[in-house]
Amino acid sequence: MSTIKITNNNFEKEVLNSDKPVLLDFWASWCGPCKMISPIIDEIAKENTEIKVGKINVDEQPELASKYGVMSIPTLAVIKNGKLVKTMVGAKPKSSIIGMLA
Repeated sequence: MSTIKITNNNFEKEVLNSDKPVLLDFWASWCGPCKMISPIIDEIAKENTEIKVGKINVDEQPELASKYGVMSIPTLAVIKNGKLVKTMVGAKPKSSIIGMLA
């Protein structure tokens, strides 16, 4: 499965009402570390069919970034059953990101 662009319009359907855990990547086009982990996030999305992976551009969706207290990017968040269960800030290796999903 590929990543999903998450916006205010599809957030409830794709994230809050998802029957699978959701890994969210809060990012921006000007963010160097965000660009570094983007291919890793795409890989995780393709390799793991039991999760949903979404990307939220904080410049386009500031309300969502604010709702989840995103102060620095990249911020990764795991949502299960509509609830935030884990967050991680900064560029991390793939193994650390996969570890968040356990």
